[in-house]
Amino acid sequence: MEKVDVFELIERMAALIRSEERKKCTELGLQPVHLQVLDYLSRCNRYSDTPAAVTNYLGMTRGTVSQTLLLLVKKGFIKKTPDADDRRMVHLGLLPDGEATLKQARPSELFNQASSILREIDFNIHEEVFVKALSALQKANKSQSFGLCKTCKYFTETPGGYRCDLTKGPLSQSDSEKICQEHAVL
Repeated sequence: MEKVDVFELIERMAALIRSEERKKCTELGLQPVHLQVLDYLSRCNRYSDTPAAVTNYLGMTRGTVSQTLLLLVKKGFIKKTPDADDRRMVHLGLLPDGEATLKQARPSELFNQASSILREIDFNIHEEVFVKALSALQKANKSQSFGLCKTCKYFTETPGGYRCDLTKGPLSQSDSEKICQEHAVL
């Protein structure tokens, strides 16, 4: 039996996921980028909910992201809130209509079945391989890691809760379980 190229399998799975995403977007009257922004905002912490972070995460131009954000605000899917300390900075957040749209756009039952097959596999054995492959791709694209906050070298558990040693700020339980643009690999 011929050896399978894992990268080609991953690439094919990603293409099928994107195809499903385009179908869902068509049904909802959205473009894939709109859904990608909503999905990102549902998964990022408070250090990563800015237009610049969205731009970096999606690897798109500032103009594309800016136009996308304007449309999503107009549709009532997201809100923009000025930063309390730096009025030049804006934070983005999902509104109830954005959350509902995101739920409607979730993958079909067939994709849920495929996902459950993957969950049955013990990825702890192969986790390091996937992390190294992702890191290599991110380095090649000069991309930030956008990892899970609680897996970052700056994440610290204190008697009073959680803290980011980079920003010196406290972290909520929710922030610690979301992705952060400031993530640094241990």
